[in-house]
Amino acid sequence: MLTVASGLAVANIYFAQPLLDSIAKEFSINHSFIGIIITITQICYALGLLLLVPLGDLFDRRRLVVSMLLLSVLALFTVSIAPTITVLLGGMAVVGLLAVVVQVLVAFAATLAAPTDRGRVVGLVTSGVVIGILLARTIAGVLTDLAGWRAVYYVSAAITLFMAIALFRMLPHHDKVKVPLSYPQLLRSVVTLFIQEPILRIRAVICMLIFAAFSILWTSLVLPLSAPPLSLSHTLIGLFGLAGVAGALAAARAGRLADRGLGQRTTGIALVLLLGSWLPISFTEHSLWALIIGVVVLDLAVQAVHVTNQSMILKLRPEARSRLTAGYMIFYSIGSAVGSISSTAVYAHTGWIGVCLLGASVSVLALLFWALTRRLMLTS
Repeated sequence: MLTVASGLAVANIYFAQPLLDSIAKEFSINHSFIGIIITITQICYALGLLLLVPLGDLFDRRRLVVSMLLLSVLALFTVSIAPTITVLLGGMAVVGLLAVVVQVLVAFAATLAAPTDRGRVVGLVTSGVVIGILLARTIAGVLTDLAGWRAVYYVSAAITLFMAIALFRMLPHHDKVKVPLSYPQLLRSVVTLFIQEPILRIRAVICMLIFAAFSILWTSLVLPLSAPPLSLSHTLIGLFGLAGVAGALAAARAGRLADRGLGQRTTGIALVLLLGSWLPISFTEHSLWALIIGVVVLDLAVQAVHVTNQSMILKLRPEARSRLTAGYMIFYSIGSAVGSISSTAVYAHTGWIGVCLLGASVSVLALLFWALTRRLMLTS
């Protein structure tokens, strides 16, 4: 249930990616600027990680989850009826702020799991998150072709409301207050955890880099696929998310490997695959099969590293799992925001090859950073 809920919740902030072309046309926005929709959403997601997710260590997570989902329904409905770009951006900002309910659910799952099985459980729930991100493109593409881009957010609001009701009925009641801290002390303790835990710092930076690469691909992919000579429909563009799901499912095993102490090896192999994925992706305008191969490999690599990261950091402080998740995921949001705005700007000036070179460069940085910090991780 937590896996499904996480996938549905995170999809709310990724529906916009395959819709950028349609939104740009309706509101007369230049392609070099349209990535700001994703960037604003991710910035507010980062704020939510800092301001809302730590509350899971202070309050009953069941009430927190349901409250955030109900407020998300209102934000999604606002986006669906937005008459101007200002209202649209405001609605998307609130959607991003509240979508951090996903991280409350991940920390909840880690708390419910047995210590020897925690990596597998985190991997399962996190696979739901990545699958939700990817299927969001498929669902959004189909609904847009059938009823326009606004229908995506009407449907999302309805599904989110249903999920809030279901979780209210199904989540356990025993998750009580964890720490005797005030709210300001709770927020400061996130910074304290970064200072005290080198594993958290290292894995957060790796997270930032891999999700920058992830966002570089998925934010800008709609632009070459919708432009001549390909000129694919939103439905067909959205179907490429299914290829990413295959990679995400294959990487779910990474949590089990982390439970067995093989997290470092898994990370290194996955980062090499991430770098290599950009070669077939660069042939997108000439071969859609090459793109499919690249997408599967890229999403497998990103998911494997992400699951390994979370499995490692959630072992550090059992009483601070929400704050550990918040601190880690702030870097995810920074990477996603930078990747989104940079990819559309690069595409406007240098085309698809420029986007691929950007993604490969970020992937090289991730691999080098892992290699340089590997010895420190082994001694931590």
